[in-house]
Amino acid sequence: MLRPLYQDAPRLLRLTQVHRPRICPMADVLETIPPGSRTLDVGCGGGSLLMLGVLTGRVASGVGFDSSRPAIEAAQRARARLPSPDALRFEHRRVQDGWPPGLFDAVTIIDVLHHVPPTAQAGVIQLAAARLAPGGLLIYKDMCARPRWRAAANRAHDLLMARQWIHTPPVGQVEGWAAGLGLSLVRSLDRSVLWYGHELRAFCAPPGGAVGGGGGVRRPEPS
Repeated sequence: MLRPLYQDAPRLLRLTQVHRPRICPMADVLETIPPGSRTLDVGCGGGSLLMLGVLTGRVASGVGFDSSRPAIEAAQRARARLPSPDALRFEHRRVQDGWPPGLFDAVTIIDVLHHVPPTAQAGVIQLAAARLAPGGLLIYKDMCARPRWRAAANRAHDLLMARQWIHTPPVGQVEGWAAGLGLSLVRSLDRSVLWYGHELRAFCAPPGGAVGGGGGVRRPEPS
């Protein structure tokens, strides 16, 4: 499904996008996104999650942003091959440079938080919560911090692929941050694929749209 979209991407990036579902439970993430959602993908990389979301009907429209310019350029070229390319938009920006405006039915943070310095991780969850429409879902997936041998395998993977020493927060800590913002845990799934351990959590915003606590995050006005 993804291979034709990334046919002219750099080889390593093409391989990571096309074969990512072999090591990451993308199907579990996709089925958590409500059908027909407006979706914001934080740290979208080459955009494979949003591409699959559009192709499967889970994503009606989406915005993805990432700090890697080559990844965003590959996502933009892949988007042009979709049956409905205008459904998606990709932006080159860092988390700390401000997020795309608007409110979304789903905000996804997939294998991103472990790349963020520990002192800034709670703030990313706050920013994501502030982008949720009333009743929207914050969908978080990251590598496990326990057991230690799986965490070590995850860390070795990122040292090899990203040349980065990662800092995966305990999933209970992420749940605490979300609860402090008034979000309710609605899905909890732990899954192992090969030697990789994955933790998926989905948090629902109140139907009234008030998200607060944990630093007083204010909901931005729709634009």
